[in-house]
Amino acid sequence: MRRRLLALACVTASLLSGCGMLPGGEGDRHTVTVWLMKDSASQEFLDRFTEDFERAHPDIDLDIRIQQWTGIGEKVHAALAADGTSGPDVIEVGNTQVPQYVEGDGLLDLTLESMRDWGNRDWLPGLAEPGQRSSQQYGIPWYAANRVVIYRKDLFEEAGVTAPPKTREEWITATERLNSDGRQGIYLAGQDWYTLAGFIWDEGGDLAVENGGTWRGALDSAAALRGMDFYRRLQALGEGPAGADEEHPPQAGVFAEGEVAQIVAVPGLARAIVRQNPDLEGRLGFFPVPGKTAAEPGAVFTGGSDLVVPANTDERERAVEVVGALAGAKWNAELARTMNYVPNKTTLAKAVAGEEGVAAMAAGAAQGRATPSTPEWADVEADNPIKAYMTKVLTGADPETEARRASRRITELLSPRIG
Repeated sequence: MRRRLLALACVTASLLSGCGMLPGGEGDRHTVTVWLMKDSASQEFLDRFTEDFERAHPDIDLDIRIQQWTGIGEKVHAALAADGTSGPDVIEVGNTQVPQYVEGDGLLDLTLESMRDWGNRDWLPGLAEPGQRSSQQYGIPWYAANRVVIYRKDLFEEAGVTAPPKTREEWITATERLNSDGRQGIYLAGQDWYTLAGFIWDEGGDLAVENGGTWRGALDSAAALRGMDFYRRLQALGEGPAGADEEHPPQAGVFAEGEVAQIVAVPGLARAIVRQNPDLEGRLGFFPVPGKTAAEPGAVFTGGSDLVVPANTDERERAVEVVGALAGAKWNAELARTMNYVPNKTTLAKAVAGEEGVAAMAAGAAQGRATPSTPEWADVEADNPIKAYMTKVLTGADPETEARRASRRITELLSPRIG
């Protein structure tokens, strides 16, 4: 009997070891492959995270593989369609890219974890909303970046503007004072449609709206037209080209020439400005894009990244553990401090309070929004009737007529393809 019991114990131990359930067995370690994008996190941060995570999870080895943004869409689609045995278990994707990856049931539904474990009520809406589909959460907010106003402190002082404006009308008044003596009150390119989107959202409008599963362009709504009118008023207080966007020419270079008081950009652009004109070191400041009232900053487009888990992963539970750690308070706050990002939760804004530019960005991110959550929005950005609409209005065309024309084109681009 004793020999039979010993034999049974050995068989049981062998089975458990083969399943990875006993320490020291051949199968008790599991590799979780993580795709992160180039420059999203420093190598030093990744080394610290990996060491800490693997110490807390002795059964998991992290294999972090850095990807290039160029061509990433096709690569992710291929990974989601594969058998999952050698592909990624966690992927960083652009927040507005999530809807296209949800198509075809390619991602795991992480709604339960989001509500039960990860405090989704505090997430930045500009990261969380694009990660949803039919009230289910697929993309988990990781980090954000958004536009603020970068300004010349010395020029503000010379113009008698003693404090950054809190409201849109204060902003217009201050910019009018700054727009003198051969200087531009603001450099705002005519086709900076991300900035326009914020003004439209502030008015209660949108770029496109969905009803019963059908999307249509909404630039012709009364609210959207009010947003465009404010853009027109502000853009006129400088010499931004009506027929180009903020990268043509790059606005950092224009600002560095020394005759511009303000631009709307991510805070990191200040480093490029100072590299081109070292005399501006210490003269640059930041404030959130003003809102309609002083109660809260204006709405802004929130860019950034979400974390997703492919449905075909064979390491579901462990992949979820990795997402929970990367997006959790400890390491998310550390990432924000390391990379000058906005953390994924409004409650973590204090983590970056010591950096003026990032603090301004975090304040604006609380009012952050994203582009319409539909896979076809990529077609709108590729064709971009919004840019053409803006140029037409800024060069004297009738806003309502041009808004209807652009809205029709957006509707066409968002219509389902047949065949």
